[in-house]
Amino acid sequence: MRQWVSSACVGFVRACVVVAVTMPVPAVWAAAATLWIWWWGGDPWSGTVPFVWACIGTLALARPVSRMVRALVAKWTGTVIPAGYRQATPVTRLSTGYWWNGFSYERTRRDALMDQRWRTRWRDPAFWRDLRFTAIAPLTAGLIAAVPPAGAVAAVLGFSRPAFLAGVLGFSRPALLVGVLGLVVAVAAAPYAWRPVVPVALRFLRPTPAMALADRVDELTAQRADTTVAQAAEIRRIERDLHDGAQARLVALGLSLATAEKLMETSPDQAKALLRDARAGAATSLNELRELVKGISPPVLTERGLVDAVRALALDSPLDVAVSADVRLRLDPPIESAVYFGVAELLTNAVKHAHATRARISIARDDTGIVVDVEDDGRGGASASAGGGLAGLCRRLAVFDGTVEITSPAGGPTRVRMVVPCESL
Repeated sequence: MRQWVSSACVGFVRACVVVAVTMPVPAVWAAAATLWIWWWGGDPWSGTVPFVWACIGTLALARPVSRMVRALVAKWTGTVIPAGYRQATPVTRLSTGYWWNGFSYERTRRDALMDQRWRTRWRDPAFWRDLRFTAIAPLTAGLIAAVPPAGAVAAVLGFSRPAFLAGVLGFSRPALLVGVLGLVVAVAAAPYAWRPVVPVALRFLRPTPAMALADRVDELTAQRADTTVAQAAEIRRIERDLHDGAQARLVALGLSLATAEKLMETSPDQAKALLRDARAGAATSLNELRELVKGISPPVLTERGLVDAVRALALDSPLDVAVSADVRLRLDPPIESAVYFGVAELLTNAVKHAHATRARISIARDDTGIVVDVEDDGRGGASASAGGGLAGLCRRLAVFDGTVEITSPAGGPTRVRMVVPCESL
């Protein structure tokens, strides 16, 4: 009994909230119609003004109403309905002094933002989806949710003002009966009246397949651009390392050998010294090339797989790193490389920024792919800020539809979970 009373009370409150959220648009149109009849006397020509204001109010309320319904559904049932709104591109200032907003050139940044806001909204299919929902929701979820409040109003009038209700109905005795029926309807419908808002919201507020496809195309386009930029940066890094390191040493090695060849007959001791220096330079160049190759594709990763490569990385780290792996697995080389360098990035951050002393790495598989957890005892506060290493890690794994979850409160510890959907070879 107590559970039923609690469910009825909670349901009644939720039904009232659904009515308050879904009925503003019909209220706007009712106010416009009342104003037209009362002020202009129902003149067809003068009805243009309230009609225009009702249209403006509907357009302004479409997105806030949809957002509130999504928030209520997520809070009450835990069902998250993606919004799917298109994001505006950054407004940039050109060398000519004009501002480009993705659609047109404007003289000021304010004009560019205003123009972009309206163009983005009008061209966004999600806006028209929200507008359709605000027209459908009052006729479905709103009317059903209005049953408990209407029953409560009837009960109050029937019990507290039977004379008034008798005057409205035209007979006196059934006034109390109306109050009883209103109370029964309010109590019986309260636990269920708010529930239709969930299927209605799921049906009309979630992104359509066309919208999801457009978002996926935009995401893949952005990933392709990030991959192209990252690839160009990596090529420049390799070129710089070769030019400043191994190439310079090999040029010096060639000069030393040429000089030693000339001094071989006239000054053998000096030639031998140059040959010793050349041998040392050759060994140094070989080590630099090995380090460069290791940074591109570690041999242990190619030969032994991800788990052994991560264990070797842990041995080279200045941290006290514990590695646990439930299975020995081999993944596609691009995925192995992305996960390996992701772990390397996290260990580097733990040493360089978090000043950690210990770290723990866990590698496991679930039903969809590989799950890698990296935890350190550093000072925390890590975030995937733009241009940072964690943001690059997110972009690197996003190419494979992977995700990165970062939990790093101030004071630590920092926990990062990388999930990549894949199959083991």
